[in-house]
Amino acid sequence: MLGDTQGRKLDKYMPDYVVFDLETTGISYMTDRVIEISAVKVKGKKVVEEFSTLVNPEMKIPFRASQVNHIYDDMVKDAPVFEKALADFDAFIGDMVLVGHNIHTFDMKFIQRDAKVYWGKAFANDYIDTLTLARQCLPELSNHKLTDLVAHYGIAADGAHRALADCGMNQKVFERLGEALKSPAVKKNLKICPRCGQMMVRRKGKFGQFWGCGGYPGCRYTENV
Repeated sequence: MLGDTQGRKLDKYMPDYVVFDLETTGISYMTDRVIEISAVKVKGKKVVEEFSTLVNPEMKIPFRASQVNHIYDDMVKDAPVFEKALADFDAFIGDMVLVGHNIHTFDMKFIQRDAKVYWGKAFANDYIDTLTLARQCLPELSNHKLTDLVAHYGIAADGAHRALADCGMNQKVFERLGEALKSPAVKKNLKICPRCGQMMVRRKGKFGQFWGCGGYPGCRYTENV
């Protein structure tokens, strides 16, 4: 859903949402381009619809990117450019909340950048980053990559690093994290920012540890530990 302002980051579970994922030519949202965008629509905790398309980035895909996502130049030569793919994605998601893994610092940056370039607008959909939830619900894990969470929950990882497969895995992870958020053990360790409603995280500063809002730099609320 396009609008004049970007959607808010939420730190909670909800039963209706769209999980999405991108594959790109690299990790920089400043210079790299999208080569695949996929999404699954979930209502009442059940997948009801899928969206997926390769994207012609109008540039050569670096070999290092292809090694990870197995998308090569010949696969995207007849694919739509991202302006068309992103418009179709916008129609698919409507006003639903978006969910994804590490989307706060990666995927959202790409789609917000290009929505501004193409239409002078922003995606106004609120969104949930499962990386944030996983760090709070599973502090015992040393890493919180999607593949780590999939392994932790015993979810099949077939097709990992292709966008639609990653959406399917992340949807299952999000449902498990939603259950974890209800547990007393997790609840007692959660601290919510009174200013914006996002999760607070322990940080270390010049004068020791403090609670900082997980929405930083958008929200700069802090509390003493």
